[in-house]
Amino acid sequence: MTERTEADTVAVTVKDGIAWVRFNRPEKRNCMSPKLNRQMLRVLTDLEFRDDVGVVVLSGEGTAWSAGMDLKEYFRDTEALGLPGIRQSQREAYAWWERLRWFQKVTIAMVNGWCFGGGYGPLYSCDLAFCADEAEFGLSEINWGILPGGGATKVAVELMPMRKAMYHALMGENLTGKQAEAAGLVNESHPVAALEARVNEVAQKLLKKNLDTLKATKDAVRRVREMTYDNAEDYLIRAQEALNFHDKSDGRHIGMKQFLDEKSYKPGLGEYDKKKS
Repeated sequence: MTERTEADTVAVTVKDGIAWVRFNRPEKRNCMSPKLNRQMLRVLTDLEFRDDVGVVVLSGEGTAWSAGMDLKEYFRDTEALGLPGIRQSQREAYAWWERLRWFQKVTIAMVNGWCFGGGYGPLYSCDLAFCADEAEFGLSEINWGILPGGGATKVAVELMPMRKAMYHALMGENLTGKQAEAAGLVNESHPVAALEARVNEVAQKLLKKNLDTLKATKDAVRRVREMTYDNAEDYLIRAQEALNFHDKSDGRHIGMKQFLDEKSYKPGLGEYDKKKS
């Protein structure tokens, strides 16, 4: 087939507050190439502050999520350019993974198929992750003579118990969706036919919540993991104070009013009504 243009390596649809972003190289099992990496950064930059987007779902066209880095385009072709080419391709990949980790909106990985190697980078960068039972997860680097780099080893150790992470990295054996759920790589695994409906359900629930609070909360979860208890306690106090100032909708006081005065909702059973002040 004709080689895809850079703009065509990522497909985007926005509907009902959700941006459905899909890797669009199904003929290559959605391997990430320098073109795709550059386009993903453009897409995220466009979506981050759009008023009609509250949640971003990252998935893949066809039967794969992402089979990792394109061995020819990302490795062989860039290595031929020497160290400058290697560093450039690395920066293009890591730049959008970092943007995704600290994205303004909640992000969900919807892993519909293969997720290998470099695909663990964006998998970890998303706030939540759901997969198909039929999906396969693997760190196959050991099978062709390299270690799981680009953050893949860090992702495995962050999300999995150490013994499971070690086995996963050393053996190069694949995990099913259900095994990935049990290991902690994803939140839930569902039959592929039910996957998008479940992700849409979760996204719609998130859209009902205070978006500024969601951003502060997701950042807090990532930050405090690396802190002592005392440092985390102090950080969270300051983060809440900052949120009180930053949230121009004054959601904190509206929520308390609806609960304490109007008796219109219970925080333990759902969120306050953002449409009522």
